[in-house]
Amino acid sequence: MSKTNKTTILIIGGGIGGLSTALGLARLGKEVHVLEQAPEFKEVGAGIQLAPNALRVLDKLGVLESVYDFSVFPRRNVAMCAITGRELSAIEYGDKFVKKFGYQYALMHRADLLSALVEACKDTGLVTMLTNHKVESIENDGDRVFVTCTNGLSYESEVVIGADGVKSKTREIIAGSEDEPVFSDYVAYRGTVPIEEIARDVDIKEDEKLTWIGPNIHLVQYALRRKEIFNQVAVFKTSKYQKGNENNDKWGTPEELDERFSTSCETVRRAVTFMHRQRRWPMFDRNPIYNWTQGRMTLLGDAAHAMVQYLAQGACQSFEDADSIVEKFQMFGDNYEKALQAYQEERIPRATKVQGMARKMGDIIHAEDPTTILMRDYIMENRKPDDYSLMEYLYSPQK
Repeated sequence: MSKTNKTTILIIGGGIGGLSTALGLARLGKEVHVLEQAPEFKEVGAGIQLAPNALRVLDKLGVLESVYDFSVFPRRNVAMCAITGRELSAIEYGDKFVKKFGYQYALMHRADLLSALVEACKDTGLVTMLTNHKVESIENDGDRVFVTCTNGLSYESEVVIGADGVKSKTREIIAGSEDEPVFSDYVAYRGTVPIEEIARDVDIKEDEKLTWIGPNIHLVQYALRRKEIFNQVAVFKTSKYQKGNENNDKWGTPEELDERFSTSCETVRRAVTFMHRQRRWPMFDRNPIYNWTQGRMTLLGDAAHAMVQYLAQGACQSFEDADSIVEKFQMFGDNYEKALQAYQEERIPRATKVQGMARKMGDIIHAEDPTTILMRDYIMENRKPDDYSLMEYLYSPQK
């Protein structure tokens, strides 16, 4: 029988949320172990949007400079009609935006962001990052949490933080097995292409982030890595999904992708031909729960509040989680139960509100009803590009 490894803080999940939390706790002088089930610390997907609320945390973690080295800073965030091709609205990310929120709006490759966090964690000398550690079981025994992995290794920790994603095993312990991910009926195809390749056929905007919206579809486009590659995410509502057929390949297919975007304007139709088609991404979120913590175990990131992507706030809210939990550990020292309770009391109301806002935004951009579309477009076309009132709740400092 293998011996049980004793740790102080154990984080399950080596994604962006888990590593930013590990880094922040290491900055406090805490020793942290991170368990990642994959063979390496690697982000799946391509682009990520970092709003001021995320950059504010990355600045506190001391990695903002390395993040900026790999970022593209769009001049505008533009909403386009996917059917007519006309511009509906824009947000200007200029000096007025920075003056109001303190930071720019950054676009970067997820792999670059994760790499920056991995290197920063290594530099602390206090973060042990372990791969090929898929969690098999978790037992919470009051002042200790016992974690067993499928590789036969086990851990006894004073604190466990579940940052293990939308299909979190840690959440199952806290919320019960009936609390399951919620499928939104939407599927995404995503990927990058060299800019010079797509620019031969599509009129792209290297210095803007574009979101083409239409009934039950949208397409997001922006440049990455010093504008060398172009990131695209095509999202559509599948009509062929039925509960129980989650694992078959009869729904959300590339053929359905083409069918759903067939009524789009020529620019969008051409852009969709450049999508990577090897993998579909079903879009799940979670219904809110009003307790994340059990003794010395808590949830963080998607495990706590997975949300649909329509506000580009999933990762941003994970950074806010990390910032909050680090602050509470600093405030309450070794009183871990009090720290975790204070963390969830601060974060649950805000994260729950953002989850709801994201769902509503999906309804708005994917509207089918002609009257709703007319009202939406009228409002969008008449807002000023330097009107940031709708963003204040998301981007402004919370304290």
